[in-house]
Amino acid sequence: MLVKTYGSAVHGIDATTITVEVEVSRGAKFFLVGLPDNAVKESQQRIESALRTNGFKMPGRRIVINMAPADIRKEGSAYDLTLAIGILAASDQITTNELDKYLIMGELSLDGSIHSIKGILPISLNAKKAGFKGFILPKANAREAAVVEGLKVYGVENIKEVIDFFEDHSSLKQVIVDAKKEFFNNTHNLDLDFCDVKGQGNVKRALEIAAAGGHNILMVGPPGAGKTMLAKRIPSILPPLTLDEALETTKIHSVAGTLGSNTSLNTVRPFRSPHHTISDVALVGGGTFPQPGEISLSHNGVLFLDELPEFKRTVLEVMRQPLEDRVINISRAKFTVQYPASFMLISSMNPCPCGYYNHPEKDCVCSPGAISRYMNKISGPLLDRIDIHIEVVPVPFKDLAEKRQSEDSEKIRNRVIEARKIQTERYKENKNIHSNAQISSKLLRKYCVISPEGLTLLKTAMERLGLSARAYDRILKVARTIADLESSEDVKTHHLAEAIQYRSLDKESWGQ
Repeated sequence: MLVKTYGSAVHGIDATTITVEVEVSRGAKFFLVGLPDNAVKESQQRIESALRTNGFKMPGRRIVINMAPADIRKEGSAYDLTLAIGILAASDQITTNELDKYLIMGELSLDGSIHSIKGILPISLNAKKAGFKGFILPKANAREAAVVEGLKVYGVENIKEVIDFFEDHSSLKQVIVDAKKEFFNNTHNLDLDFCDVKGQGNVKRALEIAAAGGHNILMVGPPGAGKTMLAKRIPSILPPLTLDEALETTKIHSVAGTLGSNTSLNTVRPFRSPHHTISDVALVGGGTFPQPGEISLSHNGVLFLDELPEFKRTVLEVMRQPLEDRVINISRAKFTVQYPASFMLISSMNPCPCGYYNHPEKDCVCSPGAISRYMNKISGPLLDRIDIHIEVVPVPFKDLAEKRQSEDSEKIRNRVIEARKIQTERYKENKNIHSNAQISSKLLRKYCVISPEGLTLLKTAMERLGLSARAYDRILKVARTIADLESSEDVKTHHLAEAIQYRSLDKESWGQ
């Protein structure tokens, strides 16, 4: 007898419906075809044990299973439940006409219990698009799947529950999540606030500009100056995620398996802070079976690289293309996977190996050659792609002892949101452009028209600092953001002057 059940394969951050065709006929042996990997092939032993434990049996006949389309590689143990239900139906151990209405996914334990799997949100979205009535999946993943409206989601803990459901012996409880309500209730849940930071007014200003325009920023300062503390609070001043951004962000974390079991939707912007020993593949994504890297996991949020020169040169250089294109393309011989990578790069570093170059109180013990070698660990092309460079100096004792509270994140965020609204309106005709940091050179010339006085100022600065053509564009983008924060339609000379000072840490001018 031939029976069809349905699962799904995740490719990048999207899913494709997989039709599992099971035929049980006279003969012997078990055949599983359709480009399954080893984890899928090993499902036979898990299914056999799970069925036996729950009072069923593996047919002692010839079983042929085809997973179509056969040219897509099937990976992981998520197909165990799909295969098991197909085998039971094909061997007449269960009788139902409902199999074609449901997508079924889950990893089986030897006792028949069902473990959680990855990539649930993309699978749910595909199930709705394909017209399935419902989705049967592990209970641990049910809330994540229930975010998708118009799809009945049933979380199960054991294969016996699924069997009883299809044989009408019992009903499953539908999991319902109000995605919009949950999103708006949790979108402002932030633990860190800028009011905790004493002093550092100039750095806070630079971070506000970076958040308002989506600009990358590099903070340079001695140990203990507050670089990490400031970086961790940047998500608190970024605009809240939109519902579409939250869904896209959740899809990436779902595929990577980093979504919590009780989490249905990512409601705050990601903040990723990988250690400097990270490999280039772990940062950009990839592997034998491609997975999103830290760059994609920080999509719509912040990627913080602390102690930037300590990262391997190859790791830093692979960021150059994603910083420009905002996508990651991972190519293999038979396929290409694309992951989104629109993130804010926040980086920090010491000014020299000992950390005390230009320190107001402590002396630097590094030779000029050591400082130069330390700075040369960061290439010019990468430094050009970082819009804002800011020095972070130690906070004086009088500021640390100040009892008056600093400006909180909510006030800064409100200004950032207003600036982002101006940019959204300005670029509404341009798809995938939402902030000044994302605009092309063509749009830059259109929206960043400067006066003759501004051109003179910019020419002088570029000659003295030895800036590249890319740095010229960065200055204009930052100046455009400063003007937006002041609700100014034109980019004025003082906007350019402030933007220029945020390029003062280019290598040619370092220490001058």
